[in-house]
Amino acid sequence: MSIHVGDMLPHGTFQVMGEEGPETVDVTEFFSGKSILMFAVPGAFTPTCSASHLPGFVVHYDALKEKGLDDIVCLSVNDIFVMNAWGIANNAEHLIMAADGLAEFTCSMGLELDISAAKMGIRSRRYAMLVSNGIVQQLWLDEPGEYKISSAEYVLSQL
Repeated sequence: MSIHVGDMLPHGTFQVMGEEGPETVDVTEFFSGKSILMFAVPGAFTPTCSASHLPGFVVHYDALKEKGLDDIVCLSVNDIFVMNAWGIANNAEHLIMAADGLAEFTCSMGLELDISAAKMGIRSRRYAMLVSNGIVQQLWLDEPGEYKISSAEYVLSQL
């Protein structure tokens, strides 16, 4: 069952790259008292994710922050070293590049996508969500294989 608007994010963790290496982030603590836009992609360095999804949030970062967001998080089922390299390669230094390496947090939200047929395994569905104090306020969930309503441009038009 997938997470919905009004639901509290499940307990879990993801990783970010800190100054001294990988750091584990507690979801409950991280989202507490903040307004955060989190978007997820099926995979770092993949065609649509690299050509459109991530770059849109890089380009529109300032406009999104002007809507009162504390942080913008890019989540993917990749390891933290890949997420860090992908962020550097795309000038995404202002975004929080979050790794859900084993898809545990993604699966706990019911937002996983099995693309084993493409030899990519379990990944995240493409989405964006506005989370306030740990509660999902808005969810823009694309259908598998689509890239429409989770784009930075669409999300910005809805905030």
